[in-house]
Amino acid sequence: MISRQISDISPYPASTNSLVKICRHQFKWRCCLTSATLILILLSIIPLRLAIAQYQSPHPQAILTLGGGRDREKFTAQFAQTHPSLDIWVSSGSPPDVLYAIFQNANIPIQRVHLDYRAVDTVTNFTSLVADFKRRNIQHIYLITSDYHIPRAKAIAILVLGSQSITFTPVAVPSNQPPESWLRILRDSIRALLWIMTGHTGARLKSQLISSLSFVIRPLSYH
Repeated sequence: MISRQISDISPYPASTNSLVKICRHQFKWRCCLTSATLILILLSIIPLRLAIAQYQSPHPQAILTLGGGRDREKFTAQFAQTHPSLDIWVSSGSPPDVLYAIFQNANIPIQRVHLDYRAVDTVTNFTSLVADFKRRNIQHIYLITSDYHIPRAKAIAILVLGSQSITFTPVAVPSNQPPESWLRILRDSIRALLWIMTGHTGARLKSQLISSLSFVIRPLSYH
């Protein structure tokens, strides 16, 4: 009796409702298939773009340091002494007065130093500056960060910089920190792909994403 009343209220006949459900299901699958195809195309194009950038600019044209500690900034100042022709970008590092003092103490002209504070995490370290590098026709950069941070930074750089035909040479700053979790690398790789496809980094969703990945992957570790 109740089911009959519900079917009477429905604006569609039962057969039409079933057809609508089938169409919705097919639409979701097509969206997933389209997204997967786009990702595969991107992943196949990026290595080619990196190779072309490496061929056209075999030597780095600039230095990018990811903020995250004075040790990285002091290392960069010393590194810049041996690369006097390269400009330096520091993404969301120490306050300007601190950074300028570090570079001045190393006799690095302030005109070479570009400070940028738009980034809020490692993914946005790259997405906030990649357009600036493109405008300056920079195709190859030195990427400076801590040794434990290098794997995640490289994964993001391959996707974000590589999608814009910019290659990089990683330079590791020694530290005593343990390697980062591969879940964090996977999370930020997904966010980098999201940026390539939509222009959004998902910075507000990163904590939810890592929790979701942990929930999905943890049961697999028991097998």
